[in-house]
Amino acid sequence: MSGKNNITVRKQKIRKNHTKAKLVFFLVLTAVLLFVAAFAKYLCPYDPYAQDLALAQKPPGPEHLLGTDRYGRDMLSRVIIGSTTSIYATLLLVAVITVVGTAIGIFCGWKGGKADTVLMRISDLFLAFPGLVFALAVAGVLGGGIQNAIIALAVISWPKFARLARGLTLTQKDSAYLMAAKLSGSSTGKLLIKHILPNIAGPILVTAVLDIGTMMMELAGLSFLGLGVKPPMAEWGSMINDGRSMLQISPWMVLAPGMAIFITVMIFNLLGDTIRDYMDPKERNRRRG
Repeated sequence: MSGKNNITVRKQKIRKNHTKAKLVFFLVLTAVLLFVAAFAKYLCPYDPYAQDLALAQKPPGPEHLLGTDRYGRDMLSRVIIGSTTSIYATLLLVAVITVVGTAIGIFCGWKGGKADTVLMRISDLFLAFPGLVFALAVAGVLGGGIQNAIIALAVISWPKFARLARGLTLTQKDSAYLMAAKLSGSSTGKLLIKHILPNIAGPILVTAVLDIGTMMMELAGLSFLGLGVKPPMAEWGSMINDGRSMLQISPWMVLAPGMAIFITVMIFNLLGDTIRDYMDPKERNRRRG
């Protein structure tokens, strides 16, 4: 029996170390992505907006590692400079829907009554629409531009976080520690900020990180359809749209931004999965053990 217990403990330690190593690895990759996006203009080997028709549609080679587009612009430079818009616009969008949705959810879960009923029915209405179709309609009304694309996606995406925060708040609302805090004379604001929010932040954080990839794809989709960034601003979705007519002749014009989206979405999704595993109660109990 003791031998079996030792094997079980050893497996738990290996699993714990493996999860922690994965988390560190994906955090490092995410930090590299954010660094590249932040300092993109200093990392570009060429001016991403300089046109030279003599170099138009050059295939990948030593001088231009990812080739050039129809205007002779270096694709590597445009992918790098496009990361600033694609990544930070996505992070801003996720931050907005997380904060707004969480605030509405906590309010509904704590307050209840008619306000809860009205806001949850509104969220049901938004959830009933296909997200990208609704965002297309809103973006079409507001006009093009990355700001309007963010607004369009934010309008349709907040109910997910509102419902999650509401459910978690209802779970915490009648807990013993919160009753004790009420009896000690804590104000409503203190109860919400100091007690409820920290206890529901974990699942919301995991959901937000996992949502980064989805929001990046939807932003790229709006830009691909001409409702995102405006030319000549570089953004991965609009770059795919620019190169789609040249797909058979110059496939690198589509493959370069497409691979950038694929790699970035994959890193954020794997980071979200790893954070979820790391914050899992069973995993935390193993680490304490």
